[in-house]
Amino acid sequence: MKEKDIKKAVEGYYTAKGKEHGPTSQGVDWNGEESQNLRFEQFRDLWQEKEFSLLDFGSGYGALLDYLKEDAPAMTYTGFDISQEMIDRGNELHSSSDHSFTTELKPKQKWDYVLASGLFNVRLDACDDDWLDYILEHIALFDSISQKGFAFNVLSSYSDLDKRKDYLYYADPLLLFDLCKRKYSRNVRLIHDYNLYEFTLLVKKV
Repeated sequence: MKEKDIKKAVEGYYTAKGKEHGPTSQGVDWNGEESQNLRFEQFRDLWQEKEFSLLDFGSGYGALLDYLKEDAPAMTYTGFDISQEMIDRGNELHSSSDHSFTTELKPKQKWDYVLASGLFNVRLDACDDDWLDYILEHIALFDSISQKGFAFNVLSSYSDLDKRKDYLYYADPLLLFDLCKRKYSRNVRLIHDYNLYEFTLLVKKV
């Protein structure tokens, strides 16, 4: 399955979710706000400073911004999503010169940090090999547009077999940890102990 076809299918899926549920955790296909915030919490060790630029890749309507803005009031935030529905909602909900939402990234633009929450879970009809290639291409992109580090989460291949869904992707955490450790940074943290069927990787470049 080609990348453009994957993106088209994913865009349609999340646009439909957003229209059905609005700017809620269900609108970006999470079970609830509590688990959504637990995922966000895992990212916070990626940085120590209060002032930095951040790209939320696959931002939805900007729930991550709401979660982080009190702890990082000087953060310059960019939300990127391929769903125009999500971007429109993000712009409606967050008005500030330090916050922006877009469906297009400018060439050669960089941020201090890049985060992606839930981006790699919903593979729909893509086969595992094509979806893994999709993930690896995005990780390489995150590295190229981040200056200080990047982080992402993925459903885990250690998930209980009877609870898996056939349209979701369950990644091998050791494979992606090894990739990031060997290719992108010496300082990589694998987090797999927060009672969800997933893991988070923090890749620190400084």
